[in-house]
Amino acid sequence: MKYIRGKPLEPGEKRAIVNVKEYFDRNKKEFGLTEESVQLTADALEMGVSTIKRVMADYRRDPSLLDKPPEPKGRPNYAIDCSHEEAVRHFIRQANQNGQYVTLSTISELIRDKEPKAPFHRATLARTLDRWGFEFGKGKRSQHLKEKDEIITLRQKYLRCIKANRDNKGLPIQPEIYLDESYVNKNHSNDFIWYSGEDEPWVQKPSGKGERLVIVNAISSSGWVNGAKLVFQATRKTGDYHGQMNASLFQKWFSEKLIPNIPDNSLIIMDNASYHNILSVCSPPTSTCKKDRIWKWLIENNMPCEKDCLKAELVAALQKISPSPLYEIDEIAKKQGHEILRTPPYHPELQPIELCWGIVKNHIARNCDFTLSNLKLQLEEGFAKVNAQTCVKIIRKIKKKEDEFWNEDMNFDPSK
Repeated sequence: MKYIRGKPLEPGEKRAIVNVKEYFDRNKKEFGLTEESVQLTADALEMGVSTIKRVMADYRRDPSLLDKPPEPKGRPNYAIDCSHEEAVRHFIRQANQNGQYVTLSTISELIRDKEPKAPFHRATLARTLDRWGFEFGKGKRSQHLKEKDEIITLRQKYLRCIKANRDNKGLPIQPEIYLDESYVNKNHSNDFIWYSGEDEPWVQKPSGKGERLVIVNAISSSGWVNGAKLVFQATRKTGDYHGQMNASLFQKWFSEKLIPNIPDNSLIIMDNASYHNILSVCSPPTSTCKKDRIWKWLIENNMPCEKDCLKAELVAALQKISPSPLYEIDEIAKKQGHEILRTPPYHPELQPIELCWGIVKNHIARNCDFTLSNLKLQLEEGFAKVNAQTCVKIIRKIKKKEDEFWNEDMNFDPSK
């Protein structure tokens, strides 16, 4: 048994330590050994003496402690998974529509009904709701959670644009192309399996996530865009795929693998990832730009302001006269005769390719053997499960979601 320093001991390894220690206790005199059994056990198993002593102390205190699974090291991850966002958004909107009182407790119960062991604090949930575009405000008679006005505005802007691209039958006027990035790890697998109650499960899932593949692709109503798929191995295991993507890599893929393979005059729909929104050199600044750039732009556009103005003052002046920002990727698309449309922030349910990722990853999870070669093989087979018929059904489902948002927003609009 080869022990890896720092790795938590599994129950089987603990029992092996106890058995070897007791073996030396019984037989070391017969073998003529003079060293202590703890030292002999440590040498035989290539472990530290302190590790042997700790396991034996637990065993003497309570033998059942040997069967206790190892506790994960380091700070636990208290973040709330983004997979709950759609359910939470629907719950809050429905509750608001029905005039029900919504609190952190009720939302916490909703999430824990889906994921009983979700380890998050109320403060974490509050910060997550703020990040997802909700605010705690005063209703007509009581306080309740509601969406921020800016999120509603951006959603309505998106829905108006996407509806303007549909004819009377709901068919797109410009071909609609949905692009996105995702990732999958080598050890991505199902947590539950069938097994004999007598034997217990034999599948030993590695504790880590393993190597990661970053995926970039696009779909239309005809399925995956031919020639647009990009798969590469991440160089870092921490964080998500956004840490492996950057503007230059995305723009290279966009120009060389997407643009040549989509119909003319396409409407390209993407989310608001930071590398999608790199400002063009001729774009007016935004509130996130540096103070000097905002000041220079205001002076160049005949907006008088003092050099010692605070950034908050400059941003306020900027918002009065600044047109919409211009992005590099929009200019690339426009030169090739295409148009870019961005989904509203925190609305993955309006991106049909998200459901395609789910189909691919579910196939990988069902066929995982924890090797990188098999991951690459299953990834290709997962892609093959998404065809034109699949995409048509998914896009039809997303259109229903668009109509739901549109009608609900109209119903929520306060009367004059």
